[in-house]
Amino acid sequence: MRYCLIPLGCQMNLSDAERIRTVLESMGFERTEEESQADLLGIVACSVRQKAIDKVYAKIHKWNQWKNRRALLTFASGCILPADRDKLLRRFDLLFSINELPLLPDMIRQYGVVTPFASQPDTIPPSSLDDPRKGYWHINPTYSSAFEAYVPIQNGCDKFCTFCAVPYTRGREVSRPSHEILAEIERLVRHGYRSITLLGQNVNSYGLDRHSDEIGFADLLRAIGRLGARLERRFWLYFTSPHPRDMTDEVIDVIAEYPCLAKQIHLPLQSGDDKLLIRMNRNYRVSQYRRVVEKIRTTIPEATLFTDIIVGFSGETEQQFQNTAAAMREFGFNMAYVAIYSPRPGAASSRWADDIPQEEKRRRLHLLSDVLHETSGAYNQGLIGTRQTVLVHGPDRNPGYLSARTEGRLIVRFAHHSVRPGSYAELTVTDAAGLSLSGELMSSRQPAVAGGR
Repeated sequence: MRYCLIPLGCQMNLSDAERIRTVLESMGFERTEEESQADLLGIVACSVRQKAIDKVYAKIHKWNQWKNRRALLTFASGCILPADRDKLLRRFDLLFSINELPLLPDMIRQYGVVTPFASQPDTIPPSSLDDPRKGYWHINPTYSSAFEAYVPIQNGCDKFCTFCAVPYTRGREVSRPSHEILAEIERLVRHGYRSITLLGQNVNSYGLDRHSDEIGFADLLRAIGRLGARLERRFWLYFTSPHPRDMTDEVIDVIAEYPCLAKQIHLPLQSGDDKLLIRMNRNYRVSQYRRVVEKIRTTIPEATLFTDIIVGFSGETEQQFQNTAAAMREFGFNMAYVAIYSPRPGAASSRWADDIPQEEKRRRLHLLSDVLHETSGAYNQGLIGTRQTVLVHGPDRNPGYLSARTEGRLIVRFAHHSVRPGSYAELTVTDAAGLSLSGELMSSRQPAVAGGR
């Protein structure tokens, strides 16, 4: 029997999909990328934007039409708002949270599905069934890449930003035991993985929910840094997403200290206006964000800085928007993921007027895109002529070129055909256009070990 799984949204959903694949394949299902060939169709839903949840409804509408012609089982997981849950329960055969993943084999068998391995998969430890909320972390993921991996360290969020639905879809913060995190990272590094990203809705509050028996985020990074020094294998360790309020000097100092901790920080700003930050319940002011950025620039001058911005939030005035544009120019972001505000049912801001016209939201989006090209473009111009170590990811969109990333996650394309994905390469930057760089290959180091579980 075949399955097809479609993950939508963020890296956390991609990581969840890797664990879902492990469970399905341990039951005997074979993976296919063709929906029309699958006996089991699943989707990992995202509720951050209405467009994402609209894709879920479109998929299940099509799949249910196929049921008129053949036997088919459907399921949905991921971030699903309470307002959508009842509707989706009537459309999908199975609906489960990622915390319930260890129970998925039993759910499938209740529909009379018989697979080659009908007993409980040995990939699911018995302890997972005793405590499913934490147990899904015990399931080894079927990694999608042979050289880059996601490692969840936390699930849920306690921040309750007024625009966000995550606390209602994933629950309150739960930290994964640090010994499990370190064991997974060591296994990945020994198997040749070179880019590892720690995942959580608010990674730098890691451990606060269990402070009596767990280390904090700075100590977790320190332990990973020491692990990297002991293993003597090169890899870059990233994390996303932190909250500016919890970004301590200690975390920044630890990143500066250890070579394996990548000098790239994703620090969501969301707005450059204090009144709007209060309305968003972000619990910091622009001045506090500025102090964090100054600490980063002073301690890790080579670090690249990424951010998230929302335009068109409820009540956002033209002056408040201009304050955000000014903040973007001041902080000189290398990358900014700018999103148009979309009210999410159940989030606090959904009760407020969505009073910025779509045309105006798009105008603001385009203006911030222009600001980003100014700041990032100026930084990239300064890299021309420098030598950069990059990690090769694969073919570029331009034929005849490969795409790579610097340690700071800047995109560099170069002309070459013999360098394998997962290789480190030394490039000289020859040009900068838009948000990407061009380079000339100087040397490369092929991966010694090719991936694995």
